[in-house]
Amino acid sequence: MTLVILFHMVCYRNFKTFYNSYVHNYLKREFPHIPSYNRFVELKRQLAFPLHCYLLTRLGKCTGISFIDSASIAVCHPKRIHQHNKMFKGIAKRGKTSVSYFYGFKLHLVANEEGELLAYMITTGNIDDRKPVPILTEKLFGKKFGDKGYLSSELFKKMMEKGAQLIAKIKTNMRNKLMPLNVGLHSFPLSYSSKAKN
Repeated sequence: MTLVILFHMVCYRNFKTFYNSYVHNYLKREFPHIPSYNRFVELKRQLAFPLHCYLLTRLGKCTGISFIDSASIAVCHPKRIHQHNKMFKGIAKRGKTSVSYFYGFKLHLVANEEGELLAYMITTGNIDDRKPVPILTEKLFGKKFGDKGYLSSELFKKMMEKGAQLIAKIKTNMRNKLMPLNVGLHSFPLSYSSKAKN
């Protein structure tokens, strides 16, 4: 677990190079019985649950202000989906971001204004960003800020019933009946176009 976490904190981008060069040359004293690279890769499969438990102990505290967003985790390039149909078969799905289409999963994150992680969830790529929000914010209070992908009157009402408030910049052709012009600590002016209704 220590080496897997350390890999993301150093300048190496390739785990094999990190393991064979850095670990074997500089960390041999700390890890005298270090296994071979192939054996270590086999052991990494057992780390998912322990790393998940460790991450739960490192979550921050809700301050009343949090930010929610998602990122794609692509299994392969969209043009190679048919070549990788055996990898994560029945699990990975086609999805779409604001940039392009992808094949894989989505990572949903909630953080406070200090950058501390509050909640996270991994879903298939075809899951709507708004669907995991009630679960992710179940134990959180205050205002939640997101992008236009989280716009939903139904989701907004559900959050209000729990004593929370979901804030996202409205689209130019939408009525501003849910989003306040002033959200408390800071003012977030919402621009209107000539198509917008009062």
